[in-house]
Amino acid sequence: MSRIQTPAGHRFPWYVRLVFANQRRRYGRELEPARLWGRTPLVFAALSLLYGALDRKRSPIEPALRSLVIVHVSRINWCAFCVDINSATGLKRGVSEAKFGSLAQFDASPLFSEREKAALAYAEAMTRSGRGVDDALMARLKRQFDDDTIIELTALIAFQNMSSKFNAALGVAPQGFCSLPFDPPRT
Repeated sequence: MSRIQTPAGHRFPWYVRLVFANQRRRYGRELEPARLWGRTPLVFAALSLLYGALDRKRSPIEPALRSLVIVHVSRINWCAFCVDINSATGLKRGVSEAKFGSLAQFDASPLFSEREKAALAYAEAMTRSGRGVDDALMARLKRQFDDDTIIELTALIAFQNMSSKFNAALGVAPQGFCSLPFDPPRT
């Protein structure tokens, strides 16, 4: 239950209802963030298109890495819903439970490749206030990714920051997609 409830009988536009129908087929129920975003239908439509573009099959960022980055950003932003649904997706994409459990110490963990470590460090620098991206981190990224992929990675991280902050602020709870525990970051 989130901090803002959609009133019973709220009438969503047809294109939002189509998204809900797809979610019921895919997840067995409507997702709470979609019900909230759906109250601003034009914004919801734009967000849906953007997410679809970022999570497409032909993305230069492999699916497992996208999931790791999204879950890492979500953890930092305290979005339990995002960690729940995106960990479940990541497990289906081949990310191990051990990797998800080691996200807080990714840079010191042998479980992560240098490519993953660079992307996760970049996600953390973009997400944590007061950090920022310095020249050394950009050089580290450029050893692993070409410029177009860095631009797409930046967009993915920025999108997930917006999404997870939206959900966390409105108190969107997990919907039980993944049995992995939510391990919020230590401040």
